[in-house]
Amino acid sequence: MTTDGVPRPTLLLVHGAWHGSWCWSPLTAVLNARGRRTRTVDLPSAGREAGVQDDARAVLDALRRIDGPAVVVAHSYGGIPVTQAAAQAGNVERIVYLAAYQLDAGESLLGFHGAPVPPAPRGFQAVPDNPAAMFYGDVPDVEAAEAVARLVPQSTRSFSDSLTEAAWHTVPSTYVVCEYDQALPPAHQEGLAARSEAVHRIGSGHSPFLSMPAQLGALLADITDA
Repeated sequence: MTTDGVPRPTLLLVHGAWHGSWCWSPLTAVLNARGRRTRTVDLPSAGREAGVQDDARAVLDALRRIDGPAVVVAHSYGGIPVTQAAAQAGNVERIVYLAAYQLDAGESLLGFHGAPVPPAPRGFQAVPDNPAAMFYGDVPDVEAAEAVARLVPQSTRSFSDSLTEAAWHTVPSTYVVCEYDQALPPAHQEGLAARSEAVHRIGSGHSPFLSMPAQLGALLADITDA
């Protein structure tokens, strides 16, 4: 509870492609120490053949299990199913896009990057080459190696599926630009961030929840308290 007796929202943390809920552990420890309640979800497209709608259902199920208001923090690809799911949930106070794809209805990840969308996508996208540099360039070497070992193939369909709804038209949103990101270039993030009501910047690579969880936790606490 806050000092004025109003319940603080629960933060639902939604990971990106190739990852899992394990990646949030350092950040959840920081947020919990600050008195914030957190939940995580594992998206089925990481390791299984599943699409955006499957991931959105997993997010929506997680939101429905939260008693009270929620703020959803979506990282990278996770912004896509969150954008779909939050349009159908009634308890989302805000979406925080963390170096994430804040797409509109009719858009897909591949389409955003100008890549052709296969008519019947199947199979998986392998973990990218040199993921340590792409995802964890500012993470200590030992922790980066541990994270790389936990990455799994990502369903191709999740990159091809288009959104049918975009929650940020009706749900307040905040964008956090990761200024030294090697996975989703900051210039792309700035373009996406124009769709949000508020924009913050953090001097990190793609994964500040691993490289600077204390700073990110403080920023998320400020955003949710505001």
